[in-house]
Amino acid sequence: MPLKLKTDALLGFVLIHLIAALAFVPWFFSWTGVVLLVAGIYVFGVLGISVGYHRLLTHRAFVSPRWLERVFAVIGTCCMQFSPAFWVAVHRRHHHFADEEKDPHSPIKSFLWAHFGWLLVRPPDMKPAVMTDRYARDILRDPFYAWLERHKNWIKVAIACWVAYFAAGFLSALAMGEDVATAFQFGASLFIWGGVLRTVVVWHTTWSVNSVTHMWGYRNYSTPDDSRNNWIVGLLTGGEGWHNNHHADPSSARFGHRWWEFDPGWLTIRAMQRLGLASKVSLPSASLKAR
Repeated sequence: MPLKLKTDALLGFVLIHLIAALAFVPWFFSWTGVVLLVAGIYVFGVLGISVGYHRLLTHRAFVSPRWLERVFAVIGTCCMQFSPAFWVAVHRRHHHFADEEKDPHSPIKSFLWAHFGWLLVRPPDMKPAVMTDRYARDILRDPFYAWLERHKNWIKVAIACWVAYFAAGFLSALAMGEDVATAFQFGASLFIWGGVLRTVVVWHTTWSVNSVTHMWGYRNYSTPDDSRNNWIVGLLTGGEGWHNNHHADPSSARFGHRWWEFDPGWLTIRAMQRLGLASKVSLPSASLKAR
């Protein structure tokens, strides 16, 4: 059956990239926006996606208080990478069929397919209702996650995050005595750099785990899939690039297994553990050492 292009996804993909490209227009620049972009890569990419969506919700590699789990989920939602339930379902299916025909985003089809092409189509067995019922029932038992899934409320939350950047910049500039035009420019700079551009950067670094780390890198473990450890992706994603390690032991909260495999996501969880905010933290299996 030929795959049908999701025109709404394609239009959204192109539009958001075009808006992010406004960062190249000097009028939209501010150093505050740049700081928010850099900080946002950690806050949204590492805390939201790597720690929240991936290690906590998908693999239950540790336990945190319910309020903190939901904070991580909201931060992840603001990355506009699907609702928590659907993201979890897609990733669990990826592990179920890693680098096989039913893998949602394997580069066995092509690099571009793995990176973003799979996002632009929706086969019947990949529809959110089907996927979440098969792979994420535990997530949807929580009314909050069910609400985010319903009527695509997760998209509204993500857009509200972008608007909040503009509002914060605009109102803070007015409060400091700037005129309306200057305040609007400052708010727009935060909207572009801290909101939209940050979203696009986190998109592509996250998608690189699907594409790059299944094609280029080294392997610590002989897994049945093509997962690789890639140090560039590892640095850009807060530890997600140690993908072969992760596929060798998906339930572990620690992705970097060698001393040089820098894993900020794991360091964050360790800090949370010391503060009493993380418990039942899973470590790499002892059997891996023998391998």
